[in-house]
Amino acid sequence: MDTLIGIINYVVFFAITAGTYGILALGLNIQWGYTGLFNIGIAGFYALGAYAAALVSGPPPSAWDGRIFGGFELPFLAGLLAAAVVCGIVAFLIGIPTLRLRSDYLAIATIGIAETIRLVLKNESWLTNGVWGLQQIPSPFYDPIHGGVKAFLGNHPDLQGWIHGLFSKAYNWFYLFLVLAILFVLYLIVERLVNSPWGRVLKAIREDEDAVAMSGKNTFSFKLQALVLGAMIMGIGGGVYAYYARFISPASFKPLYGTFLVWVMLILGGSGNNRGAILGSFVVWGIWAGTDFLTEYFPFSATQAASLRIIIIGVLLEAILLWRPQGLLQRERKPSKTP
Repeated sequence: MDTLIGIINYVVFFAITAGTYGILALGLNIQWGYTGLFNIGIAGFYALGAYAAALVSGPPPSAWDGRIFGGFELPFLAGLLAAAVVCGIVAFLIGIPTLRLRSDYLAIATIGIAETIRLVLKNESWLTNGVWGLQQIPSPFYDPIHGGVKAFLGNHPDLQGWIHGLFSKAYNWFYLFLVLAILFVLYLIVERLVNSPWGRVLKAIREDEDAVAMSGKNTFSFKLQALVLGAMIMGIGGGVYAYYARFISPASFKPLYGTFLVWVMLILGGSGNNRGAILGSFVVWGIWAGTDFLTEYFPFSATQAASLRIIIIGVLLEAILLWRPQGLLQRERKPSKTP
């Protein structure tokens, strides 16, 4: 029974992580799947959103911190809003000089901004506490839920061990519900947008930007809107991660986890399909977590095992591109409606 409870608790943790990646994949899907914007600086927006939320909602700087900014102790929703706004502003500033150029310039710009953000997070201790990161980020409703469960278990010492093990992780169940609720709301919003006249213009830009421009549409404005909206959603994903982890540092947002895996999730699930983006997040994270267990049975060092996992994901991506290049779910092809 203890093993089963351990598996259940791990599945809850797994679903929280996959749901967070699902939010990131939705943001990338707006940019790449529907508009064709090649953003490979996802980790930068992910980190920016996490730090913005942490600085807005976290405690004031302590005597041990190197930072002198932040710690406004605002509510959870205010932190998510701050994460979205900050990422949207940065995306807007990136998009103005780059979206009028060829698409590869956007890729170069997003790489540059992601690296710049990483260096700022690492070196500007007055703002981010440097390599020591931000600690004691308050999770929403953590104290009442954790305190209530602790009191309940203390008042019922005769409970069976498996019940104790299940109830002791009650907050994770709540946070899973919260992550899935945020993911669902964002999915509904994005679905509504991409199936509106605005979304149909994005799809047309993806297919033939010149034709859209010749029809009188301001393609630059639409691409900028898609870039900003996608970055805002990525920022919300960063905030969701920060509130759950309760500790973030520059090492938490490596390109492998913040950019590469998100791209694999979107391509495997189905670019241009919001359900595919979410499905790909759960499938790829399941494979990533599963390979972690599998490598324990091979006579490899920790470094070799980590490299093997990357190779497995790479081979999987190649297989999907050859076997099903459109991903697990095809692009949604709904009949156009006259605006």
